[in-house]
Amino acid sequence: MSSAPVTRSRLHILATEFIRFGLVGGVGFIVDVGVFNLLRTTIMDPGHMHGGPVIAKLISTTLAILVNWLGNRYWTFKERRRTDVFRESVEFFAVSIAGMGIGLACLWFSHYVLHFTSLLADNISGNVIGLVLGAVFRFVLYRVWVFGEHRVQAPAAASAASVETMGKTSSLS
Repeated sequence: MSSAPVTRSRLHILATEFIRFGLVGGVGFIVDVGVFNLLRTTIMDPGHMHGGPVIAKLISTTLAILVNWLGNRYWTFKERRRTDVFRESVEFFAVSIAGMGIGLACLWFSHYVLHFTSLLADNISGNVIGLVLGAVFRFVLYRVWVFGEHRVQAPAAASAASVETMGKTSSLS
């Protein structure tokens, strides 16, 4: 019987993190789509620059990743945030870049292999299909690896173990 409240609590935490992740991702999406379309329809138009759509997507996604890191670190996973900011950020950006690769691959395949070259096709492949696949990938890895519970508990467990070891050592003296 005691596991039911724990299960509901864990489900509540998962649901809360998922909703926050979605909201942070929504802001990142606005940045990504806005910058992509601005670049894609101006200086990186395929008529002016052969690799324009992919380069525009690379730039827009990089900016969105920065927005998402700040939102996820300070809001979505704030209770799991680590003191080792450098390592956490490297892991976050590694997962984000891999997720970005999913979106870029969708855009590249659609634009250059299938030859769907319209602005609408680029948006569907890069900002819908690529975004959904990349978001699922990122949420799982952020939650399990970058902001995983083991990351937060490990330092606490290490501190408790060192206090316990110190207590045993001083009692032997």
